[in-house]
Amino acid sequence: MIAVNTDYSTMVRRCLLTFKPFRIFVVGIGFFSLCFLMTSLGGQFSAKRPGDSPFTIRAEVLGGPESRGVLRKISDMLEVIMKKMDTLSKLGNITTGSHRLEDLSSALDRIQPVGLVERIQAIAQNMSDMAVRVEQILQRSIATNRVRDGATGQCEVPKDPRYPDCPSKVDWMRARWTSDPCYAFYGVDGSDCSFLIYLSEVEWFCPPLAWRNQTTTPTHKPFPRRQSTFRSDVGALLEQVGTGKESLSFMKRRMRSLAAQWALAARKLDVSLQSHRKEEKRILVHVGFLTEESGDVFSPKVLKGGPLGEMVQWADILTALHILGHNLRISVSLKELQGFLGVPPGRGSCPLTGPLPFDLIYTDYHGLQQMRQHMGLSLRKHKCHIRVIDTFGTEPAYNHEDYATMNGYRTNWGYWNLNCRQYMTMFPHTPDNSFMGFVAEELNETERLSIQKSKVDNMAVVYGKEASMWKLQGKEKFLSILHRYMEIHGTVYYETQRPPEVPAFVKNHGLLPQQELQQLLKKAKLFVGFGFPYEGPAPLEAIANGCIFLQPKFKPSHSSLNHEFFRGKPTSRQVSSQHPYAEQYIGRPHVITVDFNNSQEFDAAILEIMRTKVEPYLPYEYTCEGMLERVHAYIQNQEFCSPEAPFPSANASKSWPGSPPRPFVHLSNSSTLAWAPNISAPPSWPPLSALQLLASLEGQSCVEACQSTGLICEPAFYRFINIKEAFSGLKVQCVGLETEMNHIFPAFSVERSECGLQKDPLLFSCAGANAKYHRLCPCRDYRKGQVALCRDC
Repeated sequence: MIAVNTDYSTMVRRCLLTFKPFRIFVVGIGFFSLCFLMTSLGGQFSAKRPGDSPFTIRAEVLGGPESRGVLRKISDMLEVIMKKMDTLSKLGNITTGSHRLEDLSSALDRIQPVGLVERIQAIAQNMSDMAVRVEQILQRSIATNRVRDGATGQCEVPKDPRYPDCPSKVDWMRARWTSDPCYAFYGVDGSDCSFLIYLSEVEWFCPPLAWRNQTTTPTHKPFPRRQSTFRSDVGALLEQVGTGKESLSFMKRRMRSLAAQWALAARKLDVSLQSHRKEEKRILVHVGFLTEESGDVFSPKVLKGGPLGEMVQWADILTALHILGHNLRISVSLKELQGFLGVPPGRGSCPLTGPLPFDLIYTDYHGLQQMRQHMGLSLRKHKCHIRVIDTFGTEPAYNHEDYATMNGYRTNWGYWNLNCRQYMTMFPHTPDNSFMGFVAEELNETERLSIQKSKVDNMAVVYGKEASMWKLQGKEKFLSILHRYMEIHGTVYYETQRPPEVPAFVKNHGLLPQQELQQLLKKAKLFVGFGFPYEGPAPLEAIANGCIFLQPKFKPSHSSLNHEFFRGKPTSRQVSSQHPYAEQYIGRPHVITVDFNNSQEFDAAILEIMRTKVEPYLPYEYTCEGMLERVHAYIQNQEFCSPEAPFPSANASKSWPGSPPRPFVHLSNSSTLAWAPNISAPPSWPPLSALQLLASLEGQSCVEACQSTGLICEPAFYRFINIKEAFSGLKVQCVGLETEMNHIFPAFSVERSECGLQKDPLLFSCAGANAKYHRLCPCRDYRKGQVALCRDC
């Protein structure tokens, strides 16, 4: 009997061991089913109204009697399953008593696999039925809640002519609202009501819903305003710039080296601006080209002779903004940009809510692209605050997206529909853009005298830190001429062996730190350009250290039509030499531009240079004080967010003098027109008193026309001359007068006696030219050494 009991005991244990996986399986199925049900309903349980916490459960859903009953049934079913499992587990404790065998046999019969599967299927079906039932309860609860809120009938898509895009946007939301988590973040739950709430309160495509309590919309207090105070210490700025990139280390070294000059310039400017109001601005600086997302191709090249012009300019912009006393935030990563702007979580489809936390945003084309990806529609709303640092400039014909696309001006850059003065350049290429610039080290009187004594008349330094710049075809010819007269030095980067592109007679120092390069330039008489890189800061630094800059003249001029470097850039500018600014605004004796392919001309230039004595020279606009003055003027006076008052205003022309009446008067002994001093007009910066109106020659741009009379084209004045009275003031006969989108207009054709006015202010262009048209050109005067500002600005 004992043996029999032992055998049965062994059999029971084996059966129970076999049973355990089924027990775990059943419990798992039960738990999984509950989790599946709760997860499938989680979006409904956690759906929130604006203002609710993301983790708030809808009280009206879980609080209803039907929903509580359903959840109680789920709980009861799981409890029954667990009790059956517990009963079966107790059978494992039976070791004696034949009267228990019948119970065990009955229990084993009940857990045959086929029966178990049927029970599991039944449980799953019950769970599925309950999920459908709870979904119906939730939908009724939501509908009941809308009725309670007075929203009955308000969730039909409105057909309001003031909001023509509303129906199509709702259709888009129905199909795509799950494409970005930011929609759920703003309370979208898949219902038409939530779409309309979002499209009227977060975006602006639908009208406000009458049943919504508008008083619950949070009101944003205006940011406190205060006067800026000039700073003389860059310590706090250096901490903000951060670490981790060689490019940032380069910028910080530059900030430290020029700190004393910035402090001195700040004290001078502070004295001259005592009577002028200086408001502190909240400014975000996002250096897009240094972000990992844009590839950050510059940082690895900093120590290998790569281009540093952009980093020089950014370092000086940051320092100028800091010294002027503004509240800066600096971003060199996408994560920092999102944090500073308050971008909602997701893929960037949703706009920002609330006011922009910055008055100004300085960025570049890379940063602009990143902002479009992560600000959604907010970029359209806030782009008037943006200033784009753009090395070579963007002309209006390329900036206007539709016009560029229709007329063949579309390139890889441009097409942002900004006011072109929001683009800020390294040199004053075209007045269509604002000239931001950079600074070069300014010598004191003692240093200037020391340089003149230490100059080596037969020493030349070649402009080119990368070996690729020395691959210029035909360089051996003019370098051999130069070698007959001078000792030639180079600063070409190399790692292990001398670059083969550098001739043997050139003394190569390798890539030099900035201070050692400055010492080399202080000794040299000549700084020679190969034609590339275009328009960098090095020639100005050489001229500031007492060198003469010798550069090649381009025949024909380089442009996007004939040179790969400019192809794709949003400009039609014709570049006549390696450094047009140095050629035009500095010139001889500091800058000599010749044809390097003409041996006689090149030889004569070298002889002239050896005979010429020059002092160190730096244009005022490239000093710390000049840049501070210019940046301050832009920040305080340039305003692109407020719509410009129309001109002429209603009935204004009736009060104009003359017959026929017009607001212009002739300057004495000139065909140029000025603004009549007794004529009132909307506010303008630069002031309208600086305006001088003239007509260009056929095929001449307004840049060239104004320069020919010693003036600068001023695009801010175009709206005042884009009137028919400007033609009559210049005695132009207009048989026909058209208004259209054309970057040449306002202009006229003498042959056809036709005149054209500009239809779209974004296309006002100083740079445009057409062989068939004379252009109307708004010019102004400028300060000596500060072309960005007029004499009364």
